[in-house]
Amino acid sequence: MKKLPYLFAAAALLMGVACGQAEKKAEETAEEKSNTEEAVAEEETEMETDSVHFGEMITEEGAVSVDDFAMKMEGQDTLEVKIMATATDVCQKKGCWMKVKTADGGDMRIRFKDYGFFVPKDITGKNVVFEGIAFRDTVSVEDLRHYAEDGGQSPEEIAAITEPEINTSFLAHGVMIKN
Repeated sequence: MKKLPYLFAAAALLMGVACGQAEKKAEETAEEKSNTEEAVAEEETEMETDSVHFGEMITEEGAVSVDDFAMKMEGQDTLEVKIMATATDVCQKKGCWMKVKTADGGDMRIRFKDYGFFVPKDITGKNVVFEGIAFRDTVSVEDLRHYAEDGGQSPEEIAAITEPEINTSFLAHGVMIKN
């Protein structure tokens, strides 16, 4: 019976040593994992320093200019296409739409599939590539006023919107912003 406290002490010492080794091993494993993750992140950053992606991952391969898009869209109601253009306006509330100039000098609004992603609000003037479906659309006065409000227009400008617009709209499933 007198040896029982010594046995408990020895068992506790062994457990302490074993736990200390397990902790050290766990720390080494976590550090190795962290170093590996950092290396992968650095490699991905190096590969993508020239662009930022939103929505589905897309590339600029196969993208057409707005001039080529206008020719392809002629006589079509809808067209699945990838376009490269310059962003001319962005929703200033949360980045839920952007605009680009069309070949005829008008604007085309690009919205994002299922509102599943948004773009930064400061991309006006940046080159963008977006992929999805272009379609002829009648935009109601109510929607036009909503877009004007999101775009930061004054109450007077919003009130001046009194007619619906028929134009080409775009529903994108992926956007790439070139830096």
